[in-house]
Amino acid sequence: MTAPTLAQRPSKALLLGLVVSGLLALITLAVMLVAGGPVGFGLSMLLAFAPLPVLLAAVLSLDRLEPEPKLHLAFAFAWGAGVAIVLGIALTFVGQEWVKTGYGSAVAESIGTVYLAPVIEEALKGAALLLLLRRRQEIDNLTDGIVYASMAGLGFAAVENVGYYLLAFGADGPGAAIQLFVVRGLIDPLGHPIYTSLIGLGVAYAITRRTTFRYAMIPLGYLGAVFLHALWNGAASTGSLTWLGGAYLVIMTTLVTLVVVTVNERRHLVGKMALYLPIYQHTGLISDADVRMLTTLPARKAARKWARRAGLGRAMSDYQQAATELTILHLRAERRELDPVRFAVERDAYLGVMAQARRW
Repeated sequence: MTAPTLAQRPSKALLLGLVVSGLLALITLAVMLVAGGPVGFGLSMLLAFAPLPVLLAAVLSLDRLEPEPKLHLAFAFAWGAGVAIVLGIALTFVGQEWVKTGYGSAVAESIGTVYLAPVIEEALKGAALLLLLRRRQEIDNLTDGIVYASMAGLGFAAVENVGYYLLAFGADGPGAAIQLFVVRGLIDPLGHPIYTSLIGLGVAYAITRRTTFRYAMIPLGYLGAVFLHALWNGAASTGSLTWLGGAYLVIMTTLVTLVVVTVNERRHLVGKMALYLPIYQHTGLISDADVRMLTTLPARKAARKWARRAGLGRAMSDYQQAATELTILHLRAERRELDPVRFAVERDAYLGVMAQARRW
């Protein structure tokens, strides 16, 4: 969407975080390559990253009405793949070494897997959401929190899986790596995104609600993420299919709940479009047909398809996006986050984009 008056320049902190996180991810993968050799590393990379396009598409599809800035999404993914991975490994190792001095290696490994890893890793992945608090305008609803958290979880899982597959390959060959892939890559590929999404829900709730105890949702979300993570790790460590099945059921129930949240928010946003957009019919930028087109996903998709055939694909996308942002602007005003002057400036900018794009 072309709206230069509204575009937020990327902060130096965001760009620095993206670069540092990306470099740490590359260094981590390079260390794995040296330690595991090119054959094992190549197979592990293939197994870890092959499902990623489908998983990314699934996460991003949750936010089709108002896609988040690509740079912010890339930051969340890189943070999970870089900073969270490196610090997670380091802090868990330190904790296990401390436990080992008093209780031995077996106990230290068990505590590290079931307790230390969930507590440390969820805090580190969730830190990406806390850093994005400075860009509060980018988190407009609970769905945004879920999407950013899922991106951090996917980045973390991708690099972590390379390490796990490489260890399996080194111990028992390619068959073991593929067997592990069935569990981590096919049966439970969304584990980390689901865990961290609870933190995203907490952060988004704190930003978008005005209740007295809204900030309490952040630590509650964190505790929920740690619980799910520890539940899965604990069940996996028992080797019991019953425990694994129970943990998997809880995690999948959480996934269904997250999807329900996003669907309900989408319906709410569409309903608000039908309420607010007709206000601007006097401008000539929105007709009854436009409102009907904008307020259902199938109609929006059909309009974009028609526009592409007519050579207006980019214009239609800009128009739909600006209309959606205009509705979200009204929702932010409902929450009393905007003074009248700021509201007017942003409203006129979105209307300007719509005027420039509307050629039908």
